[in-house]
Amino acid sequence: MHRGIYFGIAAMAALIVASNVLVQFRFGDWLTLGAFTYPFAFLITDLTNRIFGPSAARKVVYSGFAIGALCSAIGTQIMLEHGPAVTYRIALGSAIAFMTAQLIDVVVFDRLRKTAWWHAPLVSSLIGSAVDTALFFFIAFSTALTFIEPDNSVSWAAELVPVLGTGPDAPLWISLAAADFAVKVALALVALVPMRFFSKLWRDAIA
Repeated sequence: MHRGIYFGIAAMAALIVASNVLVQFRFGDWLTLGAFTYPFAFLITDLTNRIFGPSAARKVVYSGFAIGALCSAIGTQIMLEHGPAVTYRIALGSAIAFMTAQLIDVVVFDRLRKTAWWHAPLVSSLIGSAVDTALFFFIAFSTALTFIEPDNSVSWAAELVPVLGTGPDAPLWISLAAADFAVKVALALVALVPMRFFSKLWRDAIA
């Protein structure tokens, strides 16, 4: 394994740990601070894919999954005022969403590798982000999956409210998911800047 891959693994580990901490802090009505760090996982995966290929990118994803699972396991043992910091459904949703979305990102990126430089990172990140958001919020908060963790009430997430405060009424978790996805889309665009910079820096270094 090329030693450069270890930078990707270290970056992914640091990002996952930071996001697991920051998700405990709310930002406005619909978001947590973790929503602004976690999407950069796609940048780390895509940079690794661009420089070292899909096999290396998958190794970075697996390392992120392992670190995330460890953080979730620790979170389930930390008791807050209203229960554990991380419920079983949140841990399960996070794990499934991360692994599925990141591996899809790797495949899409590789398929678009030879197109315009920005196609692969943007399209793969947007598709991955959509999958990640849909899977996580549905698994973690939908009343359709209450049987997964019967003792964990998600009735608060099922409360009908206007979507993002202005749209038609829908369960609260829909607004949370919509806000989260909007941030992911914005950051996917922002991430094109470091993606271009570091990709060129690496090409120049090996030229």
